Amino acid sequence: EKENALRAVELGAYDFFAKPIMIDELAVILKRASYVTGLERDLEILRTRTGEQKDFEGTVAMCAPMLDIFNTVKRVAPTDASVLIMGESGTGKELIAKAIHRKSPRRDGPFIPINCGAIPENLLESELFGHEKGSFTGAHVTRPGKFELADGGTIFLDEIGELTQPLQVKILRFLQDQVIERVGGREPIQVDARIIAATNRDLEEMLSTKEFREDLFYRINTIRLDLPPLRERGEDILLLAMHFLNLYNREYSKNIRGFSNAAHGTLAAYPWPGNVRELENRIKRAVIMATGKLIQPEDLDLPYDDELGGGVKRAGNGGLSMQPGTTLKQAREETERRLVAGALLRSRGNISAAAKELDVSRPTLHDLMKKLDIDPGDFKGKDS
Repeated sequence: EKENALRAVELGAYDFFAKPIMIDELAVILKRASYVTGLERDLEILRTRTGEQKDFEGTVAMCAPMLDIFNTVKRVAPTDASVLIMGESGTGKELIAKAIHRKSPRRDGPFIPINCGAIPENLLESELFGHEKGSFTGAHVTRPGKFELADGGTIFLDEIGELTQPLQVKILRFLQDQVIERVGGREPIQVDARIIAATNRDLEEMLSTKEFREDLFYRINTIRLDLPPLRERGEDILLLAMHFLNLYNREYSKNIRGFSNAAHGTLAAYPWPGNVRELENRIKRAVIMATGKLIQPEDLDLPYDDELGGGVKRAGNGGLSMQPGTTLKQAREETERRLVAGALLRSRGNISAAAKELDVSRPTLHDLMKKLDIDPGDFKGKDS
């Protein structure tokens, strides 16, 4: 009976079918169940992997550059060496800084972050170093700054490239002598804090234009970590997507099992200009908006380009978005990757149709997919 069948689904059955059994219908149900089971198995593997990386504050990865960074974090964390973290906005610089702090002997002390580019210039000195009562209009009480609050722990100077020259001098003095002076103060204050700095700017270029002090640069650049953008972490995209799916399933009491093949293809083809932060926000939205057991491309709400397809985004000049310093070989491979992924997404993994759209032979497309490490199976499925 239908009521019993619905009850069985509530208790964990995948689906049900009515008698007499229709072979075609049974085949479809079994195919879907097999696909979902595979997704659940993959999700469990990913949960295990993300659990192994719990000490990295939710920063999970399989790609070699990020694993190298994790290993460097383990080596540098026990020391008091200054660390400079470079990377585009949204790549997870603060998460890496927190991981260093949590693995250091200072782990029981405070971790004090401050975004040097988010505070007006006339207030930043007071935020960093504190002020004495009466030192300026509105200073009604003495107030410690971020450096004093970080005593015994770590201060994270995000966007350090935005500091003015006078503030750079004060940071340099702290690095040399471990002392600061409050605004309006006369006595130096001893502070025991480790500095971790981060920026999305090219500090070496700023050295040549005298915007950033050379002596400060070499002080903060004892250990340098260069975080790759998400578009260069292809094998990590689904891993991170599953990690965030698991996270927001718990937060919103949802039970979404994974991503449709089409959504998987969309995630792989999109260039992620906002990096990991954008991916997290897209998955968060998808978990909230999804109505089925699998996330679909429309749940992700990515900005598509119909001409290129597959979540590929045009740059403002009408070309494909590339970063400064991209070589011709890298640009060619990235363009090929996006076009092939877009064609496979629109053809739902049909190699003949994708080859026809790209105006190449099937053998040529097979060679391209092998070179670019693209699996057409990732794009198969009736959902698009």
